[in-house]
Amino acid sequence: MTRPDREEEPSEAAALYLRLRRLFGDPSKRSSDARKRAMKATGASTPFGSGRDPSGLGDVIDTLTSRMGWTSPLAKGDLLLSWPELVGADTAAHSQPVGIEDEVLTVQCDSTAWATQLRLMRAEILTSILQRHPDAGVRSIRFDGPGAPSWKRGPRSIPGRGPRDTYG
Repeated sequence: MTRPDREEEPSEAAALYLRLRRLFGDPSKRSSDARKRAMKATGASTPFGSGRDPSGLGDVIDTLTSRMGWTSPLAKGDLLLSWPELVGADTAAHSQPVGIEDEVLTVQCDSTAWATQLRLMRAEILTSILQRHPDAGVRSIRFDGPGAPSWKRGPRSIPGRGPRDTYG
């Protein structure tokens, strides 16, 4: 039963349909490319205008790497490859960067003397790295000497003198 003084309200589905039709227009009156034409800016497609020149390959690659978030891994690889330029050829002949993990660059040295010398030069090397490769994310450098032989066998060894304990 409807009252004559009150207009009949549409159902919830009909109200939603009418609301979407007001927002997006009548789809029967639109052509297939009407949306594309509506989004085109006037004057943006002038021949020989700004933005019409092709981009260089380097610019395209730089834009792609920054958009995809690849700048940090590429900067880390570039840092490892440019180690001789950062520290010099003589120093690079006796040290080799191993990798970057948790913002720490690990460098393997030929001897403990070279590791000690590079520890003294740590601030200069780190400053140079931060200036040339800021995206690498290096905050500290660890210099390791050569690996010494260990009497320890395996990850679960017991404390004590080990195989040298032959007295008795």
